[in-house]
Amino acid sequence: MGETAREVMDTEFFTLRPDLTIAEAVRLFKMASEASGRRVFGMMVLDERGRLAGMLSIYDIFLLIRPKHTHIWGEMGDLDLTGLLDAACRRARNLQVGDIMTTEVLTVAPDTPLLLVIDIMIKKHVRRLPVVEESRVVGIVYLSQVFGHIQDKLTGG
Repeated sequence: MGETAREVMDTEFFTLRPDLTIAEAVRLFKMASEASGRRVFGMMVLDERGRLAGMLSIYDIFLLIRPKHTHIWGEMGDLDLTGLLDAACRRARNLQVGDIMTTEVLTVAPDTPLLLVIDIMIKKHVRRLPVVEESRVVGIVYLSQVFGHIQDKLTGG
């Protein structure tokens, strides 16, 4: 069958619940980073039955704390932004993961060919893909793992 998602997916992964606060989720990102030895920038969100409900990434959190019209502020040299980031973080702390998570999550099956996984990651600009089998999350494929696999092939390792 060739190389598949199963060959590069992590079967041990950290997850969040939709009812966690953003502050709790960020603490879990930090704990997961320490436990895994690599920075964790996104996690799957599972519902009470253990089914995939969404994904939460640092991008979702950035979108939450970034003021809506930031793109025009560069033209406003006299604008005082003192304390704005702190205020945005204070407001965000008690919101729930379910309020800001991405709910339309792309997934792959364990037997999805690795070239198709790469194609999805490129076309959809995603860095992680949950691996789902019979409605159950069985793993996750990270862009960095796929690249590591390709590095080994390119260097003969």
